[in-house]
Amino acid sequence: MTITQPDLSVFETLESEVRSYCRGWPTVFDRAHGSRMYDEDGHEYLDFFAGAGSLNYGHNNPVLKRALIHYLERDGVTHGLDMSTTAKRAFLESFQNYILRPRDLPYKVMFPGPTGTNAVESALKLARKVKGREAIVSFTNAFHGMSLGSLAVTGNAFKRAGAGIPLVHGTPMPFDNYFDGKVEDFLWFERLLEDQGSGLNKPAAVIVETVQGEGGINVARPEWLRALAELCERQDMLLIVDDIQMGCGRTGAFFSFEEAGITPDIVTVSKSISGYGLPMALTLFKPELDVWEPGEHNGTFRGNNPAFVTATAALEAYWADGSAMEKQTRSRGEQVERALIAITEENLADVKEYRGRGLVWGLEFHDKERASRIAARAFELGLLIETSGPESEVVKLLPSLTITADELDEGLTVLARAVRETA
Repeated sequence: MTITQPDLSVFETLESEVRSYCRGWPTVFDRAHGSRMYDEDGHEYLDFFAGAGSLNYGHNNPVLKRALIHYLERDGVTHGLDMSTTAKRAFLESFQNYILRPRDLPYKVMFPGPTGTNAVESALKLARKVKGREAIVSFTNAFHGMSLGSLAVTGNAFKRAGAGIPLVHGTPMPFDNYFDGKVEDFLWFERLLEDQGSGLNKPAAVIVETVQGEGGINVARPEWLRALAELCERQDMLLIVDDIQMGCGRTGAFFSFEEAGITPDIVTVSKSISGYGLPMALTLFKPELDVWEPGEHNGTFRGNNPAFVTATAALEAYWADGSAMEKQTRSRGEQVERALIAITEENLADVKEYRGRGLVWGLEFHDKERASRIAARAFELGLLIETSGPESEVVKLLPSLTITADELDEGLTVLARAVRETA
């Protein structure tokens, strides 16, 4: 692909230095459809990033787009705070009928604000309110958001440093396989909880990702998650599962914790819940935890009705029939795994590990700078991929769930070439 030099002057002179994704993809995108994006010069890119997991059903999904356009053309309510609207009712009914009831999940639904970190902040606040305690336990390499409460339970040192103030009331514990299987699960955690001299304040809750996306695609085993749930119940702590990136079918099932057979006390959902990339977030919790006073946690944009419309359309199109989407995602995931096995076998001396579930995968190299070089070369070849991990040492694959088998093969072929050409 020949890339002409795009005009980036206004971005470079006016936009803040904090911008990041655009630095790895130095072009000006103009339109997108399905699993492909196009820049203003007409160059085509296969998208293995999907809006950081916000576009599980692809760009401008036609089913969702039709529902949105129809709603806007009839002057449906756009901004509604937490007023009752027809769009919100339709979403709540669909969410209950297609997601909660079939899984026997008892959750109440809270709209905390438009982003994932809003959901996390409300979950932490609720846990502290219910238990009357301040401490929250998180895990090594966790990522839960960029606002102060979420940063306090995030592991990444670079992101934490941006807070500019002490991040308190959060205590990290080792994530699954942090010690390469040499230490019994939760040995240190439970010892601290039971030792009156440990200095660990009794936690209100534990917050965990079943697959750490930003942390490097670290996959928790189902048995580890079950043991964590049992520990929380035994020690009177609430279990919060952050399903912001791994929910909405990313790992196969709608919720990523389903495989482990657990029912968390609180679940945070965002990113692909609207299905269309429109800002929307949910905090789900067991009914007995619903101790909020009216207006005690609110937000101006918690009633994004166009997002309710596309979310409802996504549930009806992809989840009403039960397991079809889940089966397709698992099949596509097996396709990715086969390709990563082949890449690993071709680059045995270079690849440290591949890992993932469903349609989220990571490829880690011994040379920690290799992942960034691969992502840059992939862009030149027309593939959008990003890196993750504390040192950006993992190539992260996050294609849409609706990607075709042929498109997936096409992108994986480009990835293999990028790996080869950056050796």
